[in-house]
Amino acid sequence: MSAMHKFIQALPKAELHLHLEGSMEPETLVEIDPALSLGEAQRMYRYADFAGFLASYVWAVRKLTEPKHYALIARRLLERLHQQNVLYAEITLSAGVILWRQQNLAEIYQALREEAAKSPVQVYWVFDSVRQFGVELAQTVAERAVEYAGDGVVAFGIGGDEEKGPAKWFHEVFAFTKRNGLRAVPHAGETVGPQSVWDALDLGADRIGHGIAAAQDEALMRHLRNANIPLEICISSNVCTGVVPSLRDHPVRRLYDAGVPIVLNSDDPPMFQTTLNGEYEIAARHFGFTENELRGLAANSFRYAFRYRQYPVPSNL
Repeated sequence: MSAMHKFIQALPKAELHLHLEGSMEPETLVEIDPALSLGEAQRMYRYADFAGFLASYVWAVRKLTEPKHYALIARRLLERLHQQNVLYAEITLSAGVILWRQQNLAEIYQALREEAAKSPVQVYWVFDSVRQFGVELAQTVAERAVEYAGDGVVAFGIGGDEEKGPAKWFHEVFAFTKRNGLRAVPHAGETVGPQSVWDALDLGADRIGHGIAAAQDEALMRHLRNANIPLEICISSNVCTGVVPSLRDHPVRRLYDAGVPIVLNSDDPPMFQTTLNGEYEIAARHFGFTENELRGLAANSFRYAFRYRQYPVPSNL
């Protein structure tokens, strides 16, 4: 084990951009569906572009048919987070997909809350809607998120296809959630340009999911820096989905050097063959982040968590 590996393992960390459904290991899929072979599950996690990733994600989500399935993937995820010295997590639940599939969101969320209560990782939840499914479903998800605002839900977000569901559609939805005390965490600037990030800021975004297109716009980077609005950076995700052509093309270092606040995250870790600790190692190995800089990024993960006042930055950061 290298000195850097040991250093990263010892760092207390928070995970702020992490999709529950995308956290399913192939082995867990086989537990859920014993008719599925491990090889088939592994093959379905291979794809060439963002569209292929979405298809794999949809295929995996279809295996989740009961609340106990969601509880199982949460249990496995929280075990892995604890092993990586993750103390706090804000986990995104695809509530829009659950409602679109006409599943019982209340029963699923109750199962998740019960499972999370058993973990040493402190867990809060983000309810997410699929932007290309439209405003009506997003409003329904927003209403359910507000319903659970006192029971672990801290934010509302939109993910999916930015081109097919532009942020400007959702102004009233986000205004509703903000009025009711939830924070705003839209994905933006992942697969399209910096205007998507500007549009997400117009929604009142408190953090931006991905946001790497901001590196193309000096004014936008200055705004993010001056307004102290962080980007949830997911390096392996962006490479695996083809959003950036290769690892060396990723703008994480440029964003950091421009003073944009960033937090490292794993997004959908088994689907991108990564872990949160692995993302820190990539930052060190490929982008030259020093131990002091990594310590600062770990501190950011608590600083920009929505319950950071209740869960302060650990003193050793």
